[in-house]
Amino acid sequence: MVTRMLRLRPIPLLAAAALLAACQSSPMARKPAAAGRDAKLDAIQTIVVIYAENRSFDQLYGMFPGANGLQNLKPEQYLQRDRDGSVLKQLPPVPNALTTAADPKQIPTEATRGHPNRPFALDDPNGYGVSLDYRLHDLIHAFYNQQMQIDGGRNDLFAAYSDAGGETMGHFDGSKMALWKIAQKYTLADNFFHGAFGSSFLNHQYLICACAPFDFKTKADPKTYEANISIVNADGVSLTPDPKSPASALDGPPKYLRYGNLTPDYYAVNTMQPPYQPSGNTAAKGGDARFADPDKRNTLSPQVAETIGERLDAANVSWAWYAGAWQIALDQGKELSHIAFQYHHQPFNYYANYAPGKPARTEHLRDGGMDGAKLIADIDAGRLPQVTFYKPQGNLNQHAGYATVRAGDEHIADVIAHLEKSPQWPHMVVIVTYDENGGWWDHVAPPKGDRWGPGLRIPAIVVSPFAKRGYVDHTQYDTGSIQRLLNRRFGLAPLPGIEQRDAALKANGAAPMGDLTGALDLPR
Repeated sequence: MVTRMLRLRPIPLLAAAALLAACQSSPMARKPAAAGRDAKLDAIQTIVVIYAENRSFDQLYGMFPGANGLQNLKPEQYLQRDRDGSVLKQLPPVPNALTTAADPKQIPTEATRGHPNRPFALDDPNGYGVSLDYRLHDLIHAFYNQQMQIDGGRNDLFAAYSDAGGETMGHFDGSKMALWKIAQKYTLADNFFHGAFGSSFLNHQYLICACAPFDFKTKADPKTYEANISIVNADGVSLTPDPKSPASALDGPPKYLRYGNLTPDYYAVNTMQPPYQPSGNTAAKGGDARFADPDKRNTLSPQVAETIGERLDAANVSWAWYAGAWQIALDQGKELSHIAFQYHHQPFNYYANYAPGKPARTEHLRDGGMDGAKLIADIDAGRLPQVTFYKPQGNLNQHAGYATVRAGDEHIADVIAHLEKSPQWPHMVVIVTYDENGGWWDHVAPPKGDRWGPGLRIPAIVVSPFAKRGYVDHTQYDTGSIQRLLNRRFGLAPLPGIEQRDAALKANGAAPMGDLTGALDLPR
């Protein structure tokens, strides 16, 4: 295994001091340089970002006509290897049934044993027959783990470093989705990568700040919070295996000495809880009920990095983050378990500038309502801000484990139908994308960037009166391309992490990330 790890892409660790200066300085301490606004984009008055969950491009759009998908792949593009580097004779078994225990439509464990080493259709009626209504496993999708799966761009260690064996190679016939039809009508981007390696937590942070959060409390007291700190190999991108870890993926998922939430230099890369409610951690005994207990190991320190929110405010651009069922989560309502509200999907709730009692919180963090009802009311009334982020509640976001593809597909398609009828539609651009791949395999190697990413390829659809019709956009994008579009449209100076990504891509001989205008046909 150690020999195999030497093949991983060597991403050098950046000095903590330098990154703190770039990503964790107070927004009040810097005055960003003015950027030139692109008048060609003036026709765009409203930009809406719909942020779904945890699907790779190949998993949903691998058979999309004209896209770089699963058609005509050669064995070297999909064969999975074992942890010693040898080609697996078959895909590893799924440790339990293919669907989650919560799903009444279970498939026996034996169904995935001995599967040939290749991608397979989950919904093939002659195979497993898993429809878009099934809740599959929530596959591991973590910062170091994903880099080990990517294996320097070969994408051949997904099965070896998954906790669900060969399930990672499963895909759906996406043509049955409403969003597939929307992609056929507008523009599908087939070269769009999620911004940071690993999980939802880090990719929501990358969406708004293009940086990794920093846990100040662990830096101040590393002994107390030692269990948070990952034990990493000398390559800086792989976890150190436990000596008792199964040698082969056929014998079970890997084990590590310490798979933590933080890097060895205290950056939060796997899920940490917000310091403010709603949070997965309750308030400290006798403490302010609006706050999470700061001494809990997985409560992240309040963040002070500048976000896209402050840049928009400085340019007098209205914006809001709509979270589905936000008020129910604040009230800890009885519906909370049913809607599977995810606290770590609310990135602004980690930042001191949006702490309880701050004016920015009241202005910008909005309740999307149960099933998005309040967002839809604002859409129908034509009162969306210039920049709108929408995070569907958990059971409607397509996240494997607690949500189905179909439920999220139907919900997002309904939101788009309302947007198409909105008074703001004639001057609107809608971007539908995913936070990350959710542990599902994709055959395209991500370009080599900086320490944080980019990660795997994910679906992205551009819906707009200005979108190229029936078009597949092959331009290279990542999650930061959303910020790039905002920067170009509103004349914003890029955040440090965007500049860092572009510089790293250039240094590694890769093309820069686009700003999504390649999907648009704007009036001249």
